[in-house]
Amino acid sequence: MATQQTLLIIGIFVLAGFDGCFSVIPEEEQNPNFWYVKGKEALHTSLSMKPNLHRAKNLILFLGDGMGISTVTAARIMKGQMEGKTGEESVLAMDTFPHLALSKTYNVDQQMPDSAATATAYLCGVKANYGTLGLSATARRKDCSSAKGNEVKSILHQAKMAGKSVGIVSTARVQHASPAASYSHTPERDWYSDKELPSEAITGGCKDIAYQLVHNTDINVILGGGRQYMFPKETVDPEYSTVTGSRQDKTNLVDVWLRSRNNAKYVWNKKDFDAINEDNTDYLMGLFEPKDTRYELERDPSMDPSLTEMVEKAIKILRKNSTGFYLFVEDKLISCLVSIA
Repeated sequence: MATQQTLLIIGIFVLAGFDGCFSVIPEEEQNPNFWYVKGKEALHTSLSMKPNLHRAKNLILFLGDGMGISTVTAARIMKGQMEGKTGEESVLAMDTFPHLALSKTYNVDQQMPDSAATATAYLCGVKANYGTLGLSATARRKDCSSAKGNEVKSILHQAKMAGKSVGIVSTARVQHASPAASYSHTPERDWYSDKELPSEAITGGCKDIAYQLVHNTDINVILGGGRQYMFPKETVDPEYSTVTGSRQDKTNLVDVWLRSRNNAKYVWNKKDFDAINEDNTDYLMGLFEPKDTRYELERDPSMDPSLTEMVEKAIKILRKNSTGFYLFVEDKLISCLVSIA
């Protein structure tokens, strides 16, 4: 309810700005020469652009889940209105990029896609079926037997095989669809832990997503939510006394992860996160909520790091690799708020 009220207030603010936008026309925009000059400047910038022939050493992929054209437009308008302008003339940082493009988004079996199969598309390079992760379209949703032999490799996996350090940062649970396509191969995006696995999937040898997070590609930095799926059902959450782990197999996946890696650290709160020394840490797992992290407006800065802070910490650890690094960064909560709206 608090989030919806916040969203409503923001919406009223934007609409209030619209109410007077036609009476506050910038004086310079009434002069045709203003637009001629802007057009010439844009053309000059484009014609002066030189192709970058250097080979990239590092790659950071930022994803705003649910951040389509209308969402970007709303953000641009709000940014401008917060600066005292009408809004639509404002410029976002991404508007200044030398290359911008649109993608044609769909799943092989559905026109309206989901973030599991679309993540498989942009992270693994192949279109897939709705609800599936890290599998080609030969695999069918919820069909464990169809997954075998139809796994596809992600860019994170390929970067690791090339000797780079790799990381995942998300405001979602790290077992959620978008980050999970980086490391898992599952016919059902909701198989977060073995609790969600149906008996036929267990019999068929399919593994839950949290298990694959620990046992598949060797990931150096994992930051986000989702600690519930890493602990046995008997384990009480360190932050919320009414929440327990969800695993039925009695496995503490965090311990498994720590024991199998050198110079590895696990944190679940801001204090321990801030205390991490990047120089002597090669592996870092930080899980700050049982499921998804909180919206930025509701985040407790004394308990949970911001997305910016998580990204900065990840880069400081990953950049120590002279071969380079790959980092996937997602803000999942954009999609959640768009759905509420």
